[in-house]
Amino acid sequence: MYGSLLALLWLFQPASAQGAFGTARPTECGLTEGFRAANAWERAKEPNLRRYCDLLASGTAKLVGSGSSSLVKDVPKIADEADKLLPGRASPNVLKGRAFLRLGRPEDARAALDEAKRRDDRALDDPVALLAWARANARTGHLAEAARAFRAALPRTSALTAHERSSASFEAGMTAMAQGAAGLDDAVAMLRQARRDAQDAMQVATVTALALALDRAGQREEARAILAERPRVDARALVSDPRVVEALTDAGVLHESDALVATALELEGGAIAKDAWRRYLEGAGGKGPWADHARERAGAPTRKQDVSAPRTGSRPPGGAR
Repeated sequence: MYGSLLALLWLFQPASAQGAFGTARPTECGLTEGFRAANAWERAKEPNLRRYCDLLASGTAKLVGSGSSSLVKDVPKIADEADKLLPGRASPNVLKGRAFLRLGRPEDARAALDEAKRRDDRALDDPVALLAWARANARTGHLAEAARAFRAALPRTSALTAHERSSASFEAGMTAMAQGAAGLDDAVAMLRQARRDAQDAMQVATVTALALALDRAGQREEARAILAERPRVDARALVSDPRVVEALTDAGVLHESDALVATALELEGGAIAKDAWRRYLEGAGGKGPWADHARERAGAPTRKQDVSAPRTGSRPPGGAR
């Protein structure tokens, strides 16, 4: 009874609301004027179609908003039941992939979404399905594929809420920046876009991330100006906010929280900022594409300097033995 009610609520949502909820109706379940407009010929060919669509609607409704994990954990089973009714369709795997992502199982999410793509190369055309694919790849370390998916998804997010658009742009920007210097232009543009819609803790995180990207791009005056405009908050409290943690995790760059803290502390200057950069270098950041930038900020020799600097006591080339 409860599942049917959820399905009804989902089916009668206007298109814009469904976009905000993160789904488009599967093409096989398309309705234009309520239940009476269902394609009679399709129903005759596929007697299980109605039950299949009800299951997908019920599963989707459990994913809406901040649905509890007790609801979300039922969704993979619902998707499997729908898949048995109409084998070979992509939509159940899209639903399952989104559920696995919510349940903290990114490897399973990526596998399910990859299977959906195999069944139908347009299965991830819906922006939220594409964002789920981007996040699943980012969370499993496939950052290049994640960056491509984020880049493709952002122009399609107009039907999402401002919060959802901002989070997607923030994650896309952070993933692009993780590609090194080649991704900086995209990162700056994406983070500027995220800044327009961001609110509360995500707004401060986005401004700080934009300043970080600009600083890494050598635009330090603009970076400092942007930092000076943001509200003063405790830097560590900022990156501990659950929304910021989730966004960094979805971008596959949770270690960049240390760089955000260090950037936020740059206005304080002195030892406190340098210590924060050293902490960044002690973690995954010390092995990433921005290690030299962090070393410079920490006042430590960069890799290039390490290579070129002569060692104390070493003989000069061609020197006497």
